[in-house]
Amino acid sequence: MDTAATGLTFRDATDADVDALVALIESAYRGDASRAGWTTEADILEGQRTDPEGVRAVIKSSDSRLLTVERAGAVVACCQLEHRGDHAYFGMFAVSPALQGGGLGKVIIGEAERAAREAWGVAAMHMTVISVRDDLIAWYERRGYRRTGETTPFPYGDERFGVPQRDDLEFELLVKPLA
Repeated sequence: MDTAATGLTFRDATDADVDALVALIESAYRGDASRAGWTTEADILEGQRTDPEGVRAVIKSSDSRLLTVERAGAVVACCQLEHRGDHAYFGMFAVSPALQGGGLGKVIIGEAERAAREAWGVAAMHMTVISVRDDLIAWYERRGYRRTGETTPFPYGDERFGVPQRDDLEFELLVKPLA
């Protein structure tokens, strides 16, 4: 058995998880704490990555699941799955910085893909990644995702998504067939 998967519990988030999930997501992407892991966006974005309202909206949406991952009773990772017709959207992916680099992310994304196929019968998983995150995009490519070249603008001026530290940010669509 993959040791990264040892002792993991997967479940849907509840309102009681909101504060822990916001703290986890922030720790994985923003500020000095995020530098302990490799997924940090601290050099390209300051400010918040998400907020309680954003997390709660995913939990409450009838088309979404916020998959929460626990080990020994502590929340260690999460990801959003959203049903969008023939595909699912994968987002809000965070792994505790102290646990990054040990294979946990690979286990979680595999479980997310399995769950989306099983729950919704979707043929593909879609996600958007900030296009300048070459290391992160390469990690997803090693897991079967491909760059599409389709981009959407970063929401400059909307601090709910962070305060950009550069002017060339955009999201690129990555896609993986699940069938």
